[in-house]
Amino acid sequence: MILKYLIEKEVKQFTRNSFLPRIALFMPVIMMLILPWAANQEVKNIHSVVIDNDRTTVSERLVRKVAASTYFDVTETASTYSRAMEAVESGSVDIVLEIPGNFERDLRKEGAASVLISANAVNGTKGAFGSNYLAEIVRTYAEELQTEAGLRADAPPYRINPVNQNRFNPRMDYKVFMVPALMVMLLTLICGFLPALNIVSEKEKGTMEQINVTPVPKLAFIMAKLIPYWVLGFVILSLCFAVAWAVYGLVPAGNLSTIYVAAFVYILAVSGFGLVISNHSSTMQQAMFVIFFFMLVCILLSGLFTPVDSMPRWAQIITVPNPLKYFIFIMRQVYLKGSGLTDLLPTIGALGIFALISNTWAVLSYRKTA
Repeated sequence: MILKYLIEKEVKQFTRNSFLPRIALFMPVIMMLILPWAANQEVKNIHSVVIDNDRTTVSERLVRKVAASTYFDVTETASTYSRAMEAVESGSVDIVLEIPGNFERDLRKEGAASVLISANAVNGTKGAFGSNYLAEIVRTYAEELQTEAGLRADAPPYRINPVNQNRFNPRMDYKVFMVPALMVMLLTLICGFLPALNIVSEKEKGTMEQINVTPVPKLAFIMAKLIPYWVLGFVILSLCFAVAWAVYGLVPAGNLSTIYVAAFVYILAVSGFGLVISNHSSTMQQAMFVIFFFMLVCILLSGLFTPVDSMPRWAQIITVPNPLKYFIFIMRQVYLKGSGLTDLLPTIGALGIFALISNTWAVLSYRKTA
């Protein structure tokens, strides 16, 4: 009998809440309709650049064959390898195909030729799949040339030997790719969502009402809530650097000061978002439910596990207001590629815009009521 009344109480408490039933319906709908399309392991839309040093009919056909693939997006052609690598380092190109001079002559006379495949291995999964896809296209093209040439069955086949080169992560170590992103996750939890839960817990205990009747300005109250978590966030981030070095032998190729500058802007962004959640939540249960929802969506749409470029175009648009996406990109660029502050200014600027919007929303939505 007691169990019956307890169950009845929980049902009434849930249905009387105007927010929880809606989020309970909205979250699974979003997860089922969007995330299976966006968070997939299939690598597509690999931005590639081609260097055709041969400029013959055979080499041009190979370029067209790569461009016709659904996996590759040949964004440009470069005149030299150094120019192509500039595009790779800027992040606009994922893989480079270099066709050497005398490509057709070597293939016709000697029956074998080589091409260079240079992949950006910051994302080891994308680099490995891209190299394998491109090598398969090259191998298939060699078979087509042999068939067209009408060679005898016992004649040696044409061979095009791809020479793979992995940039920035030569060993294709997945931990090197994941560790910087996991630091971002910790910073998000500590500086974004813990302050929100702390404020909501005070609402439940009734201490918030006591503070509201005092002459404490709301800006001072908010800053007093956030600053300790900001300091804790930087301490944890520094500790993560030490652990990454001691356990994984991972040190940033760039300057740590670049990470700290970007981290400060990111902390402003996520703490403002956490305040928005706390301002619109009246119970811990409600706040944790909302945090879980946004955390799950932001993680899967951040490029943490799967490349953003491999998502459908409409899913890539959804990732634009996701601050995790930008700071994970910054961490990986500094750690693996050694990017500097000037290289990352557009990305840091995007975080700054998000910080301005989230903190303005947080201040406007906070109400001191007696």
